[in-house]
Amino acid sequence: MACLERQGLSFDAWVFHPQIPELTDLAQAHAGLTIILNHMAGPLGIGPYAENREGVFTRWKDHMAGLANCPNVFIKLGGRCLTMAGFAWHKRQAPAGSAELAAAIGPYYRACIEYFGPERCMFESNFPVDRASCSYTVLWNAFKRLSEGYSASERAALFHDTASRVYRLGAFTSSPSAQSWTSRTNPSRNCR
Repeated sequence: MACLERQGLSFDAWVFHPQIPELTDLAQAHAGLTIILNHMAGPLGIGPYAENREGVFTRWKDHMAGLANCPNVFIKLGGRCLTMAGFAWHKRQAPAGSAELAAAIGPYYRACIEYFGPERCMFESNFPVDRASCSYTVLWNAFKRLSEGYSASERAALFHDTASRVYRLGAFTSSPSAQSWTSRTNPSRNCR
């Protein structure tokens, strides 16, 4: 983590909801490191968590509120269609539509956007894995439904701007300055 921080790189993390406090500790210990949390810290809905969705949601929200105090952490909004989320859409005869999907997963997305703000959140698909629960089009239509109440600039952040900024997608061009930037941030340099 210190090597990534020194090199000005970022770290993508995927943890499950019981591990959020550990990620918070990591983010606090490396405040200069940009950390991108995948799948909203995977609130589990199977196994021992299957019968306690409300309890898991409450604990997840509490931990996410604490993690939001780390300004170096950004959130990928997705992963709620994974089978381990426990919605069991993959077992149905007819797939869920975007309205049903948005209603079921909306509280998770809205909590993240409330705690982190649109400038630290980005919608993500998890395809092809999410295909077990819904189609690509249905998922993105659910995201459109979920974001209807936000301003144009907030929606732009959620659908594009945050990801572009955090992953520095505009930094990669064929210009000499981009090539220089790449050589300065060589991940193998000074890393042991």
